[in-house]
Amino acid sequence: MPAEGGAGAGSARPPRRGDIPHQNKKVVLAYSGGLDTSVAIRWLKDQGWDVIAFTVDLGEKKDLDAIQTRALKTGASAAYVADGRLPFIQLFVWPSLQAGAVYEKEYPLATALGRPLIAAMMVEVARREGAQAVAHGCTGKGNDQVRFDVTTAALAPDLQVVAPVREWNMNRDDEIEYASKHGIEVPATTRSPYSTDENLWGRSIEAGVLEDPWAEPPKDVYAWTRDPRQCPDEPTYVEIAFKEGIPVALDGNPTAALELVTALNKVGGESGVGRIDHLENRLIGIKSREIYEAPAAILLLQAHQALEDITLPKEVARFKDLVAQQWAQMVYDGLWFSPLRDALYAFVAETQRHVTGDVRLKLFKGSSQVVGRKGPHQLYQLSLATYGKGDQFDQSAAAGFIKLWGMGVRTSARVQGRLQERDLGNLLGDVKRLAP
Repeated sequence: MPAEGGAGAGSARPPRRGDIPHQNKKVVLAYSGGLDTSVAIRWLKDQGWDVIAFTVDLGEKKDLDAIQTRALKTGASAAYVADGRLPFIQLFVWPSLQAGAVYEKEYPLATALGRPLIAAMMVEVARREGAQAVAHGCTGKGNDQVRFDVTTAALAPDLQVVAPVREWNMNRDDEIEYASKHGIEVPATTRSPYSTDENLWGRSIEAGVLEDPWAEPPKDVYAWTRDPRQCPDEPTYVEIAFKEGIPVALDGNPTAALELVTALNKVGGESGVGRIDHLENRLIGIKSREIYEAPAAILLLQAHQALEDITLPKEVARFKDLVAQQWAQMVYDGLWFSPLRDALYAFVAETQRHVTGDVRLKLFKGSSQVVGRKGPHQLYQLSLATYGKGDQFDQSAAAGFIKLWGMGVRTSARVQGRLQERDLGNLLGDVKRLAP
């Protein structure tokens, strides 16, 4: 979910003279360069904080140098910029892909996976700077505040968490006025109808007309995916190779993590794949309508599932579905850094030992379909599955198996008679009988 946004009507109470409780204390602020966090720098300074701005690149395609300069100009005493793209993919996205984690069967958890990384990096900056607190620009009605706060509590329980937007009681118009009054440079004062957030794993869009769940998303909502009606008239095929559940190659060519995700976002988007319209249950108890674009996530999750279908034993696969659901819920709820999530990954990692092989996908006008899968450790064996030549299945063993399998039902029917007592007289209806 987008982290920034107004918290309500009203205006901020400026600190009274002599009422500066945080004088000379350092706070590390998650700084996006937008209106909320730019105003937050000045607001925190007015509260007595020495503000250290921190910006991390997770693939948003922002001008990081400009953001860093803006932070200093706005009043930060220092500004950090970090490249978090590779650790994001390797340490957060790949394990979740191996887990098969999708929240409520729809959301690939792009923003939810990015927040704990940002919070963890902020803790590291706080330690380096000797800061006493971290701060973020999350509102009081979203999920991101929980993710930042709980991650900080897990990694650095001694650090205070400051959330200016939850405290200052300003709406967006108030913030714009505040910025103008204090000479704070912001990219634009004209509000977009949507609130967005993006990283390499996906893009989220909310607010505006999207708040009406009956309204079809307008065309201008989408930035990564082409309208399916404007996609090529011929399908596109993609082959993805996995090693122990991790994608390692595209179309037969070994491909590094960042390049692989970027390429799949491009090819998927060009085929209109990756659009999600989700009415989701937020942690705080409200329902929210979210639009997501996640071409690479959709394709990789689909391909990974196809490879698991051919390599995992039935019992493991079915139990892993429960683990995937629990994993997704925990990530969504801000519990990445938790004992249970760590324990779940031990199970997930064990299941991926044989998830190695290739999957072929067919992309066509907004849809993707698995059209081929194979692996050196696949449990699908042609000699057992075929009905043609080479059939090695011992069909004579079936009778004994079925007799044992059905023994409980047969005994129940004979002793208790429940099935015979059911009214099956009208089951046939009007039946036609023909005899020679």
